[in-house]
Amino acid sequence: MPRILLIAATALLVVGVAVVVGYQARELQVFDGDDPWFVATTALAWLLFAAAFVLLRRVPRRAALALVIGGSVLVGGAALLGPPNTSTDSARYAWDGIVADAGISPYEHVPVADELAELRPNWLFSTAATDVNGYPVCQITRVDGTTSVPSGEPLCTAINRPQVPTIYPPLAEIYFAAVRAPVPATAEYWPFQVGGLLISLSVTAMLLVHLLRRRADVRWVALWAWSPFVATEAITNSHVDVLGVLLALGASLLIASGRRVWGGIALGAAIATKLVPVIVAPPLLKKRPWTVILVAVGTFALLYVPYVLSSGLQVIGYLPGYLSEEGFDDGSRFALLSLVLPGPIALAVAVLVIAVVAALCWWKADPRAPWTAQVVLIGTVLLVLSPHYAWYALLIIPFIVLSRRWEWLAVPAALTTGLLVYGIVATRISLAVAVAIVLAGWWLRRRGAAAQRGQFGFGELSLRRSARR
Repeated sequence: MPRILLIAATALLVVGVAVVVGYQARELQVFDGDDPWFVATTALAWLLFAAAFVLLRRVPRRAALALVIGGSVLVGGAALLGPPNTSTDSARYAWDGIVADAGISPYEHVPVADELAELRPNWLFSTAATDVNGYPVCQITRVDGTTSVPSGEPLCTAINRPQVPTIYPPLAEIYFAAVRAPVPATAEYWPFQVGGLLISLSVTAMLLVHLLRRRADVRWVALWAWSPFVATEAITNSHVDVLGVLLALGASLLIASGRRVWGGIALGAAIATKLVPVIVAPPLLKKRPWTVILVAVGTFALLYVPYVLSSGLQVIGYLPGYLSEEGFDDGSRFALLSLVLPGPIALAVAVLVIAVVAALCWWKADPRAPWTAQVVLIGTVLLVLSPHYAWYALLIIPFIVLSRRWEWLAVPAALTTGLLVYGIVATRISLAVAVAIVLAGWWLRRRGAAAQRGQFGFGELSLRRSARR
């Protein structure tokens, strides 16, 4: 294919990804029962994304760089075209930010507390009608009925779990307050979507700068920049996980380059955003680990200090309840392990598997390039824990870019399937397929490496024979 046609075809496929992402943002809501069509369009977006990346591998370097940057802006911009469509988490973000900006700790009261009634904007709360039994009735998408505490007044709210305290760590709360501070309370979902876009573009820029400095192949950055998964979860649904991803990536790049103090600060901040980024840490501790550990723990603790002083142990929030609700405390959440093991044993086996893999990833990690070990550890944890929330897998994608372990993209694809297709059977099948793809990728890579070693050995033997002659 001529070079210009190759570039045009790649660009057209990226435009296709943006069109599907934008269409989903504007027209589809899983809350409206659009799940089958959402599944179909998500599959189409992933197929277009995969085809675009395959063609990009043949595009010249300079043109590829322009396509990666332009595509990142285009796909990310398309994700801004509508409200959240698979999650209501950003409603809680907005509420926590509104409360914090009013000078109140978000850990002190549940969202429906009567003490906070004067802060409630109409788009987050509204008075509810009641049915014959007195239960709140709400007819609006993404809104559920609840009651104010302690008055018992019926309410409609867009916030999930409105009668429990916030679950988010302190840096997430600082982010929520910072995003909401410059906008009026009437601003709905777009402030966090814009924030998600800016952070996503920052991840793209960080990856590009790192690879350009090392004269590495920048085409791999498209796996983040063009990803419909990233666009949907980081921007349309604006999950705070993307901030944790940015900080975890920054920590990894800093520590790998020998800047352990700054890397430790970034790592502690990442964990203080959403505890999940702690799983990137073990491969970063191969060399001079105590510097990183002490700085990260100190940063994490320092961020908590103001909230502990104002709210005490309430800063723990709903975390214990969340772990129990999701089945992480009794092993029932582990979709693959629970298929063959009872709950308590599944929990013990899950802990053992993760501990062993973490130890192996620490032992095998290259301190100057820990990305492969990080991909294996993050992917294993996600496959074992099988969280219902696909956006946890945002964390793995930058490390797939750096390690070029494309097969691990099966993990976010599997978790997306589990999110959109209801039922444990679909979750188990998608996770099993992901495991198969990961193992196939590992086998193909080992086979290719063995073939290269064989060719090198044959060539070396031929040279020796020629020298003898």
